[in-house]
Amino acid sequence: MQRRFWWQTGVIYQIYPRSFQDSNDDGIGDLRGITQRLPYLVELGVDAIWLSPIFPSPMADFGYDISDYTGIDPLFGNLDDFDALLAAAHAQGLKVILDLVPNHTSDRHPWFLESRASRRSRKRDWYIWRDPAANGGPPNNWLSVFGGSAWEYDGASGQYYYHAFLAAQPDLNWRNPSVRSAIYEVMRYWFRRGVDGFRVDAVWHLIKDGEFRDNPPNAGFRATDPPPHHRLIPLYTADRPEVHDVIAEMRRVADEFSDRVLIGEIYLPLERMVAYYGRDLAGVHLPFNFSLLSASWHASSIARLISEYEAALPVGGWPNWVLGNHDRPRIASRVGPNQARIAAMLLLTLRGTPTMYYGDEIAMNQVAITPDQVRDPLGKNPPGRGLGRDGCRTPMRWDNTAHAGFSTADPWLPLGSTFDKDSVVDQRRDKTSMHQLYRRLIDLRRKRAALLFGSYGTVLAGGNLLVFTRKLGRERLLIALNFGDEPIAASLASGELAGRVLVSSAGDREGVRLRSSVWLRAHEGTVVELIV
Repeated sequence: MQRRFWWQTGVIYQIYPRSFQDSNDDGIGDLRGITQRLPYLVELGVDAIWLSPIFPSPMADFGYDISDYTGIDPLFGNLDDFDALLAAAHAQGLKVILDLVPNHTSDRHPWFLESRASRRSRKRDWYIWRDPAANGGPPNNWLSVFGGSAWEYDGASGQYYYHAFLAAQPDLNWRNPSVRSAIYEVMRYWFRRGVDGFRVDAVWHLIKDGEFRDNPPNAGFRATDPPPHHRLIPLYTADRPEVHDVIAEMRRVADEFSDRVLIGEIYLPLERMVAYYGRDLAGVHLPFNFSLLSASWHASSIARLISEYEAALPVGGWPNWVLGNHDRPRIASRVGPNQARIAAMLLLTLRGTPTMYYGDEIAMNQVAITPDQVRDPLGKNPPGRGLGRDGCRTPMRWDNTAHAGFSTADPWLPLGSTFDKDSVVDQRRDKTSMHQLYRRLIDLRRKRAALLFGSYGTVLAGGNLLVFTRKLGRERLLIALNFGDEPIAASLASGELAGRVLVSSAGDREGVRLRSSVWLRAHEGTVVELIV
């Protein structure tokens, strides 16, 4: 029998550490807070937690500007706190995944400080330095994701350095073998400590064009479109062919250790994203599939997306699905609270590994952030574009106390308006809640091999109805999803079968016997066991 890995059978739960649980009353979440909440995650049924960056950082980009790859920022605790979290997680059957940010460091990292000190510095070539253009300006037209030129002038040395993101986040030069070796040693450090894997940030950015050619204009761009850097096609700054050699090296480091996983952050079209599985599957184990984050929320569109993804996967490539993360608006706000239940059922019944975002299991909404509350640099630069990510990073709603059980102090971001009062405490008591739906679906995944390893097949995709099957051996499950606000009937495959409802998104008809078809209420989804 083919070996199955934990990252194939498990559910991954992303935690934004600043916003999960505060244990020391400073309004900011921390490692001890996460440790305190591990029993909740076990109860929910997830198998692994992925922590957004917790390393020492000036916090120009809230931890994605790292000044020390092998420490813990005092804001979150210390290495003893991390070791305690890791041990407690493992003792409760949870894996721990960290963020690896290899594309760039903080401009306060000792590597960059040495690189910037002199053109003759031993680490000068650890970053990307270039002379000014003939007119004295930036070396080429490359743009930063955070707005403006991606080149920052250093008056002391008379050269520019490249930053794909903030000027406080200079890009490492991944064409330099010393840089590669240094990051690989960082990986080994955490693997030896017991970490179960890495989510690799911005992995498609690692290699830039060796000739520093201008990026071509994007003919479809309009000046009113956010974000502004999309006016150029990043042909020479991202997804370069040589990046796959680097990722294969990174994978070989992970393979030095038993049962570890590499997950790649890759915002690319499906046909280019799947290349990150690597030749002979020697790349990242899971190139994050973000297609649901921007999908048109209609049955036919979702069905087409699933089919295209399944067809694009390399032989043996394990699929995965993501509904939300720290960079994109909350799913409950994107599709509405009713369809958020359909989204949950979709995520947890599709073939492959699902990744949840903290708070989605209680349908947390995108919080409106006033101009004076903006913390995210992407919301400040460029201003007025509505690009800030603060609204999806707000504190977890544990209960209905003044600060939602997250902290006894004012939280670092607002909790939201008074109508948004659904919390873990509320939803634990309500068998029809979103929280209980997630628990039932995760439990069903564990009990039904067809959901873990079964084939996927579309039965019907039209109007507001999407029906598909998961099959393994004699086990046959049918998932019927109503994307509309009117009731609709779905045939049980051939229309001659009987069935039994295992889970309803409404939480009130489990065990109901069916003949030939299932009647779906508005915005309802069901998982049905087909009885041959």
